Amino acid sequence: MPTSPTLSGLLDDARNVTVFTGAGISTESGIPDFRSPAGVWSRMKPIYFQDFLASEERRREAWTRVFTGAAGWTGAKPNRGHHAIADLVRRGKVGAVITQNVDNLHQDSGVPDDKVIEIHGNASYATCLECGLRYELDDLRAPFVDRGVIPRCGDCGGIVKTATISFGQPMPPEPMARAEAATLACDLFVVLGSSLVVFPAAGFPLLAKRNGAKLVIVNREPTDQDAFADLVLHEEIGVVMATITAP
Repeated sequence: MPTSPTLSGLLDDARNVTVFTGAGISTESGIPDFRSPAGVWSRMKPIYFQDFLASEERRREAWTRVFTGAAGWTGAKPNRGHHAIADLVRRGKVGAVITQNVDNLHQDSGVPDDKVIEIHGNASYATCLECGLRYELDDLRAPFVDRGVIPRCGDCGGIVKTATISFGQPMPPEPMARAEAATLACDLFVVLGSSLVVFPAAGFPLLAKRNGAKLVIVNREPTDQDAFADLVLHEEIGVVMATITAP
């Protein structure tokens, strides 16, 4: 009788691993998820992209959330799961980390920027929606907090927004294309902490499986894609990953 696969065995056998992370990896760092009873959207309603563009009041509300830390997406530290992924990247085992998270914790854990594919953006800085110029939040904080100045681009006058993808905002084509390429290039696709209900992002694991890759899902709760996976672990990500990457 064939033995059941293990995560360590699948990692050992793989030549090119793509890791896909969702909110579940960052909740272990104290960052709230979105949809649980204690999640972000249980405390505040999302501000839709079209409303942000159309209403100064909604832009002011959005920036107030940023500078009060109301959503809690920034300021946390990477946990064992993040550090384990960074270790696998350093070893050359993981070629890309696709993340739905906006917290910058993969980069903070040591994963190079060019290995992280942020399909929902990043909450740790802002960009001009017209010309794309990057702004650091620390440079925008004092004018808004002290004088109530809503950020505008100093170069083109465009609206400045945190570099996250809001509800109603088009998915960024370049990261999505990179994510698809990484999905098709891997022979092992590892999902860590995603409920796999938000599309089009949730389509990547199935795309990898259809392309011949092995699929692993590590998530505390069952997902609709568990039946397609070669291995499913309903466990804490930090515990699983730290054990796998221990010397």
